[in-house]
Amino acid sequence: MGTERIQFQNSRHLDQLYVSSEANLRQAEQALGVSIVTRDEWIQFEGPDANVKKASEFFEILNAARIQGIQIKRSDFMHILDTTLHGDPVELRQVFEEPLIIQVRRKTIVPKTINQKRYLKFIEKNEIVFGIGPAGTGKTYLAMAVALRALLAGSVEKVILTRPAVEAGEALGYLPGDLQEKILPYLRPLYDAMYDMLGKEETLKIIEKGAIEIAPLAYMRGRTLSNAFIILDEAQNTTTEQMMMFLTRLGDNARMIITGDITQIDLPRSRRSGLRQATEVLGGIPGIKLFYLDESDVVRNPLVQKIIEAYSRHANLAD
Repeated sequence: MGTERIQFQNSRHLDQLYVSSEANLRQAEQALGVSIVTRDEWIQFEGPDANVKKASEFFEILNAARIQGIQIKRSDFMHILDTTLHGDPVELRQVFEEPLIIQVRRKTIVPKTINQKRYLKFIEKNEIVFGIGPAGTGKTYLAMAVALRALLAGSVEKVILTRPAVEAGEALGYLPGDLQEKILPYLRPLYDAMYDMLGKEETLKIIEKGAIEIAPLAYMRGRTLSNAFIILDEAQNTTTEQMMMFLTRLGDNARMIITGDITQIDLPRSRRSGLRQATEVLGGIPGIKLFYLDESDVVRNPLVQKIIEAYSRHANLAD
């Protein structure tokens, strides 16, 4: 049997680690097989030596996340607890070894949730990353930030942004106007993200120079995309053929980020989502990472998270 105590700066900091919830502490006690006592600015574990070591590791990871400015939620608490017990706590430790801040011109982007930070770490380490999750989780915005930083640093020669141009049952050919007018509604979220990070004037200048290319997915066919950072947004609306076509465009010194929400597929029922199929066939391939964000990572208005949760509960009841 062993005992270990961790000291913190103040009781408020300690409370934030377990979301000021005694229920969370009791759940951690049961899962870790230790007794947990907190007093003011310290927490103490007592139990078998191996269990005490796990409990200490668990709270050290929580503390590292909090020090880096992440507001810990119950979902974060439970995820780290599960990872400490059954997953790879070493990976989580590495996530918090140093602050992860993305600087794009005057805009400073800091991940706001643990999963957002893990997502960025996987983007650094893998050539192809799938960011899958509901609206508002930052999956596309963070991908754009990493891509623009790489472009401005000279790590790549071009950023390529693309989306499937068939949504809600409409095809480009049936829309009025020239090509630019047809695709603008589909690509507006990508422009908005760049305007936010670079400003509208600089964004348009870089696009005019050809360093940022924005085009429908169909325009990727037949190309080899090298020395580039490529983002495919709204990938749930790709067909299986389009997804395979896109992934096989990868050239030398290129990285791909594919983002999408498999609960928001607008394809006809007869067509299978390329994103959904990709999650089934590409797992386990070195250099490819499938990463999932959820409603706890939503960073828009708090009501957005509640809306997503409500629809998710409704869907589960319907099943």
